[in-house]
Amino acid sequence: MSIINELKSRRAIRDYRKQDVEDEKINILLDAATWAPNDKMREPWSFYVLKDEAKQRYEKLAEEYLLERFPTKPHLVESSLKVLTTTPVHIIVTSDIVPDDPEATKDNEYAVCCAIHSMWLAAKEQGLGFVWRTRGVGLVHDERLFLFIGSPENKQVVGNLFIGYPDEEKLSKMKDPKRTSYEEKTTWL
Repeated sequence: MSIINELKSRRAIRDYRKQDVEDEKINILLDAATWAPNDKMREPWSFYVLKDEAKQRYEKLAEEYLLERFPTKPHLVESSLKVLTTTPVHIIVTSDIVPDDPEATKDNEYAVCCAIHSMWLAAKEQGLGFVWRTRGVGLVHDERLFLFIGSPENKQVVGNLFIGYPDEEKLSKMKDPKRTSYEEKTTWL
């Protein structure tokens, strides 16, 4: 395995087969996350795994949100709900807030982003599809998601991870991504 090749072939997978994700594989992703770099070894992440009944409750919450947010766009609501019902597992990821220390709080957010990316690469290695949602149906910026996970003190939601086995047919139709060369984004000083 070449890390560079894995990075370049990583994709946001949104379409999944009807197949449960084994707890062992979820545990591998969670373990991979805990090895992410983090300032002062604060290990500022927490994970909330949604499967089965919890996932069904989340789907109802998301439907309520979507109907409020997009009352004139029933097709958008319908397609978003389809994504939810076909996603086998969600992992809500939070970052610790350090009271009275906004810099440490921001550093924690960065560490959690690294943890999520580690999970993404581990998911790819496990044959799982993965997409990190922060807007829309991910509800990351909606207070209801925070309440849903129990309103943990001094935590902020950073991502809602949708995970499952990729739909091979849709995966085969994905185009290779195009990226702007680093040369156009780099200034040597």
